[in-house]
Amino acid sequence: MKKLKYITLLILLVFTVSCGGGSESNSDDGSVPMAPTPPPVAATLVFPENNTECNISEVLSSTQSTVPFVWNSSQNTDTYQISIRNLNTNTIVTSQVVTNPEADITLERGTPYEWSVESRANGTNETASSSLFRFFNEGPGIQNYAPFPANAINPSRGASISSEMTSVLLEWETNDIDNDPLEYEILFGITENPTSSIAITTETNISVDTTSGSVYFWRVISKDDQNNTSQSEIFSFRVL
Repeated sequence: MKKLKYITLLILLVFTVSCGGGSESNSDDGSVPMAPTPPPVAATLVFPENNTECNISEVLSSTQSTVPFVWNSSQNTDTYQISIRNLNTNTIVTSQVVTNPEADITLERGTPYEWSVESRANGTNETASSSLFRFFNEGPGIQNYAPFPANAINPSRGASISSEMTSVLLEWETNDIDNDPLEYEILFGITENPTSSIAITTETNISVDTTSGSVYFWRVISKDDQNNTSQSEIFSFRVL
């Protein structure tokens, strides 16, 4: 009988331990779970300033200079990816990752650019993007700059629009650092490289007729009173 009681107590003890009758823990292995990594915060761009001429650079040649890019440090950020786009060719000319909120980058002179910074943090896939700034990298002997290439406001790039609409208001924006009066020529059509000019206007919008089931392409050529011109990238939208 004593032997039976001993075996019963032993079974109860094993059962209690195996079922978690000991001390409590926050995870299966007894460790305390790690707090999630907080997402990074978007950086604030400082220099080159938006819609200005960058005349603080190290001139390397008649065609190139090194431009200092500066932005404010952002919270919860380990690295920054700075991206710079040539607005004349609509191509990304650099996209590099740095740890400090600054970078010196060699660019073509007399050329308009757009730049932004993406904040990243170790331990999370979340990122935060800054605003977009545009600037002209100063060129040799340039007395008056062409307008910045126009940027589409409506419809946005690749937008889809209800077929109930038989006309669409095209809207765009641009800037000229010389503050020259501007006029715009609008190329519009159903071919991917529109060549049909539908209007020349000083307004920054124009209404166009559309039909359902079609994809439309458009481009804006901006011109100042000094005959300097710039052309936008080709924008597109679909009418459902």
